[in-house]
Amino acid sequence: MRIIYKDTFVERLERQLKYIAKKSPKSAKNLKTEIIQRIKEIPENPYLFRKSIYFENEAIRDLIYKGYTVVFRINENQIEVFGFTKFQEKPTD
Repeated sequence: MRIIYKDTFVERLERQLKYIAKKSPKSAKNLKTEIIQRIKEIPENPYLFRKSIYFENEAIRDLIYKGYTVVFRINENQIEVFGFTKFQEKPTD
């Protein structure tokens, strides 16, 4: 399966990383590396992750890591990563 990163995910992740980098650039870099590594593991068993609390769709799942939620959609040949949130009510803008 291919992994597709949607603009909504990339923009929200970058915003969070910039915020973290103000105090600790190393922590921001580590968080990005760790989240991307976790996302790369999704295709192995995408239904292992919980059904999203944000959407009423079995194909949309939440990856939880260090309090952050990465929301992704399972399609036939690809995983679409489109949401990223920590305290916001919606994973996309």
